[in-house]
Amino acid sequence: MPRITDTVTTADGSCPVSLHTPDGDGPWPGIVMYPDAGGARPTFRAMADKLAELGYAVLVPDVYYRDGDWAPFDMTTVFDNEAERTRLFSMMGKITPEVMASDAGALFDYLSAQPQVSGDSFGTTGYCMGGRTSVTVAGLVPERVAAAMSFHGGGLVTDEPNSPHLSADRMRAAVYVGAAKNDRSFTVSDGETLDKALTAAGVEHTVEFYDAFHGFAVPDNAPYDEPAARRHWEAMRSFFGSHLG
Repeated sequence: MPRITDTVTTADGSCPVSLHTPDGDGPWPGIVMYPDAGGARPTFRAMADKLAELGYAVLVPDVYYRDGDWAPFDMTTVFDNEAERTRLFSMMGKITPEVMASDAGALFDYLSAQPQVSGDSFGTTGYCMGGRTSVTVAGLVPERVAAAMSFHGGGLVTDEPNSPHLSADRMRAAVYVGAAKNDRSFTVSDGETLDKALTAAGVEHTVEFYDAFHGFAVPDNAPYDEPAARRHWEAMRSFFGSHLG
């Protein structure tokens, strides 16, 4: 599976990325895959390879590039280690909606400039924190996003003025949310609120809950759930196939 590493110039510096494409000449529709709180790492590069096999050019950004050459997290222990948890939350806190939108514009411009990539609007998908980013970007950079997916994403409905559900009326993308059960960061009530907001805005969407815990789709997460992960791959095949071609 062809894979290149590169950097994308953003308003705040240089963001390392990997671009994953199918075998062949292309061009293919582009998708940005936003990692979970653990950031870009081998697990996500392998997942991007798998998504690329479905016929897409998949870009994985290092969303923590502002922290320089940061040390990787052990996703099986990070939330039980106070020092590592503090470091993680500090890095996560820098990824504000404004940062998400600014970085997304640069990432989309990069994809547009690649001969392997077709079109000027793209797909986004993400996990945990990246799921929130995917939906946020669909509302803040609506002209560039045709299809947005979120898996066990948290913070999609909050009391903050920049909550993703409040930008539903700006979205042009179709939206898919695959939520986790018993997830305090996205409850059943949150799902109902998001569904109502997207419906009122006329956004084509699906919000559904998987019978699996937060982290179910990412192989190096402790709650990884193979049946739920397979379901999430089928959802991506169907959803992006319908909305990106």
